[in-house]
Amino acid sequence: MWEELRPIGRDSSSGGYRRHAWTGADADCRAWFQAQAETRGLAYELDRNGNQWAWLGAATYEDVAPGDAVVTGSHLDSVPDGGAFDGPLGVVSSFAALDELRRRGAEFGKPLAIVNFGDEEGARFGLACVGSRLAAGALSTEAAHQLRDGDGITLPQAMERAGYDPEAIGPDPERLARIGAFVELHVEQGRALDLSGDPVGIASAIWPHGRWRFDFRGEANHAGTTRLEDRRDPMLTYAATVLAAREQARLAGALATFGKINVRPNGVNAIPSLVSGWLDARAAGQDTLDTVIDGIERAAAERAARDGVDLTVVRESFTPVVEFQHALRDELAAILAKAGERPVPVLGTGAGHDAGILSGTVPTAMLFVRNPTGVSHSPAETATEDDCVAGVTALADVLEGLACR
Repeated sequence: MWEELRPIGRDSSSGGYRRHAWTGADADCRAWFQAQAETRGLAYELDRNGNQWAWLGAATYEDVAPGDAVVTGSHLDSVPDGGAFDGPLGVVSSFAALDELRRRGAEFGKPLAIVNFGDEEGARFGLACVGSRLAAGALSTEAAHQLRDGDGITLPQAMERAGYDPEAIGPDPERLARIGAFVELHVEQGRALDLSGDPVGIASAIWPHGRWRFDFRGEANHAGTTRLEDRRDPMLTYAATVLAAREQARLAGALATFGKINVRPNGVNAIPSLVSGWLDARAAGQDTLDTVIDGIERAAAERAARDGVDLTVVRESFTPVVEFQHALRDELAAILAKAGERPVPVLGTGAGHDAGILSGTVPTAMLFVRNPTGVSHSPAETATEDDCVAGVTALADVLEGLACR
């Protein structure tokens, strides 16, 4: 399975992946998922939001009693030049775990589903977890229809071009009501497991996090003739804000990153008229995150006033702290402790996931697989084959405990 996925959406120059929502690479990943489902005799289903489902013990979600299904899976899309493991490891491991359970001769007492949630990374339209947000009602149909990519193409236009019906998208409460437990396996996006020496861990919580767009408006002018004293250069304000974000995050023990920028007119010999920078900020607690954002906005406003630049800040997305259901988390820990030689570590994460979005609607839990470099959202993201197998075994143990007689 890994070898079949490896070339899809891979950029030859960077070695990273560009599997963005509703593109050709995304379509190829979706075709791969459907083929894996059909090869295993699973009932394939596409929901109203473009999320893919593969059912064992049911033809569609309508055949499942409320709260009866055990679901696992993740996503197949990527950030720009992302790594091979973020998302796909969870989907590949789900199919592999089912294969392992069948090898064991496990008898399923509950329906099982494997899912691929669409547009988790938000690389194209700027909002993460679109597929799961729509299903959970955390993103309205109207707001989704307003999403645009960098070329001005709207989400409905992109879906139509890919052969999907954008008028069908929206909350899917009846489907989610069938889920009694959702377990997502994911490569760890950090080095906690590497430092502890464990191949697999259990998630405790997801930090609160969000994305903010800072628009700095100045005055376009000639770079070679305009005196420094006469300039209203928004790039200076942006640069000072980037440094302020780093300092605020350092002081608070949080994370703040300006990772995307748009400059107009974007000429090498022109002073910009507009610089838009996107801030990603995360912290272990809401109060800490609020303090960091307030500090960054205050620093940006003070510098903007000094530079003669106008500032607008818009919060584009936000996810509050997610505490995974303790009962399900403890059940996973008990299952894995029984199967292993020592307790499985429980750790928090600053990364957002579909499991976090669904946690307000259905019981969710997460497993992490060790990432020896700690690097993610990069071609350097990795996991060893032994650790990936350990993840599959752990997921199979969990699914057996949750879904089998």
